[in-house]
Amino acid sequence: MRTGVETAFPLVDYLERERVRIEEARGRLLDALAGDAPAAVRDPIAYALEAGGKRLRPILCVAAYAAVRRGPGDVPDAVYELACALELIHTYSLVHDDLPCMDDDDLRRGRPTTHRVFGVEAAVVAGAAFIPLAGRVVVHAGERLGLGPDGRMRLVRELCAAAGGGGMVGGQLLDIEAEGRTVDLQELEAIHARKTGALLAAAPRMGGIAAGAPEEVVEGLGLYGRRLGLAFQIADDVLDVVGNPEALGKTTGRDQVLAKATYPSLLGLDGARRRAREEADAAVAALRAVGIESAALEALAHYAVERDR
Repeated sequence: MRTGVETAFPLVDYLERERVRIEEARGRLLDALAGDAPAAVRDPIAYALEAGGKRLRPILCVAAYAAVRRGPGDVPDAVYELACALELIHTYSLVHDDLPCMDDDDLRRGRPTTHRVFGVEAAVVAGAAFIPLAGRVVVHAGERLGLGPDGRMRLVRELCAAAGGGGMVGGQLLDIEAEGRTVDLQELEAIHARKTGALLAAAPRMGGIAAGAPEEVVEGLGLYGRRLGLAFQIADDVLDVVGNPEALGKTTGRDQVLAKATYPSLLGLDGARRRAREEADAAVAALRAVGIESAALEALAHYAVERDR
């Protein structure tokens, strides 16, 4: 069910404003924390990050922090830096996902993929370098926010759990193993709960933890992220069928080429779209269940399924 909250919220302006602050934080961090890397590593890292993108994960982190704090004043720069750790992990996953041994893609975000520009070896190394860099970013941002060792360690654990074998990496392996065979809806959802949903759930959780949210609110933010993540993945599957490659900035039809199970293949296009909307509504309900009223987070949930890229 929609309310006036989403329709009245200036989402386009909000996304642009938040992207600007995230890009500013990204630039500061890359100079400060990756400047000691040799050019052969630093250059492909910078290339992959500068490709742009929706920056949805860091925006979710910042929006959750703001929703929990609900106090006067702007969100501190350190929160945007913390949020960038999520984008670093996401970008590493894209660099590796595009490799010949994975999806073998030529385009990402409207540009040649990292391995097409720098070579496979450089892309593999640069992708791996994103992981410890993300950990350094979390610790650095936590210190700037005044969090103690326990708080900083909890944020690192959240990020590692979402990115690791029980999260994104494990989901990617399950996705590869499912290529070319019959997969039912339950198995498909289990794959994407890890591959896409884990990092999208970690984003608002980390924002809530940084803001000092009570545990039940952190759990509610995580449920919101998981439901949004499923909605986002379903929308991605739909766009791979009907999307415009120029708007998406990547090749469409890859799921069919790789014989991947998708929501449209199991539910049909209309059924997949309907399920995505249901998940977005469930994400909003998860927020309200723990007393979070955030026009930004609610608008982002519906943006996940209404976008064209």
